[in-house]
Amino acid sequence: MADIRNNFVGIKSPNPFWLASAPPTDKAYNVIRAFSAGWGGVVWKTLGEEGPPVVNVNGPRYGAIWGADRRLLGLNNIELITDRDLQTNLREIKQVKMDWPDRAIVVSLMVPCEEHAWKAILPVVEETGADGIELNFGCPHGMSERGMGAAVGQVPEYIEMVVRWCKANTRMPVITKLTPNVTDIRKPARAALAGGTDAVSLINTINSITGVNLDSFAPEPTIDGKGSHGGYCGPAVKPIAMNMVAEIARDPETHGLPISGIGGITTWRDAAEFMALGAGNVQVCTAAMTYGFKIVQEMIAGLENWMDEKGHASLDDIVGRATPNVTDWQYLNLNYVAK
Repeated sequence: MADIRNNFVGIKSPNPFWLASAPPTDKAYNVIRAFSAGWGGVVWKTLGEEGPPVVNVNGPRYGAIWGADRRLLGLNNIELITDRDLQTNLREIKQVKMDWPDRAIVVSLMVPCEEHAWKAILPVVEETGADGIELNFGCPHGMSERGMGAAVGQVPEYIEMVVRWCKANTRMPVITKLTPNVTDIRKPARAALAGGTDAVSLINTINSITGVNLDSFAPEPTIDGKGSHGGYCGPAVKPIAMNMVAEIARDPETHGLPISGIGGITTWRDAAEFMALGAGNVQVCTAAMTYGFKIVQEMIAGLENWMDEKGHASLDDIVGRATPNVTDWQYLNLNYVAK
């Protein structure tokens, strides 16, 4: 039987399947259900600084793109970070980690781009016993207008600066989550590495409007007659995410930087493809929201069966195997004739 135990920057989990920071990881109740179903780890929904929680919209938060067979192709959301107070989240993280010591719990963080704000939140997260932190530099809506999320992730100098602050003030592994809303994904990855990050995760959601109501002429989802751009995820973003993972994995400046792959992962095959392109593990959101937490059981069984069939003993046998075969178009053999 293939060994799919995962060790990602020192964070151990029984399998490489983590839930991404999102509504399925927003509270202990959901995380316990996820662990009971078999997920190897979670990234807890993004926490903000001490004080009044952010206010999310009161109304629909999601828009969707459906295929001809009514399968979900893409999901757009206008939700922000957690709207629960910091202390409640910290208490729950600590308790869940005590009850599930073999599972990975990484805490997503987003606070103002000021050193004192990061210095304040890091020690209280560390006290929970969490395995690591993920810096949310990717959220493209709501928080970016406040100078956080993608507003940081689109400026390499800011990325390097904040990562340095975090590495100087915590013993926990630091994972930097990157926004896809940039021209060249290698530049923010290089900046994170220069700041000392232990790993990067990508992609976060893509800036989008998924539909317009042709009766009201307002973008959907609609709040009091108005709509806004949101973050797009789901199966449709998988090709974009895999290309960006491969770009970082094969960049000489970031080669060897651990990558947590995110974006449209729905099946074990999706996960295997991400890992073949250089991801050390994968994070899932939309598939769990669409099909339920137990979808991980099919992912685990499928990955194990495929690895056994191919003779792969551990995840090390597949991580990065496809990277040497990814090249720029100009280096393709134009004399090759398909047989």
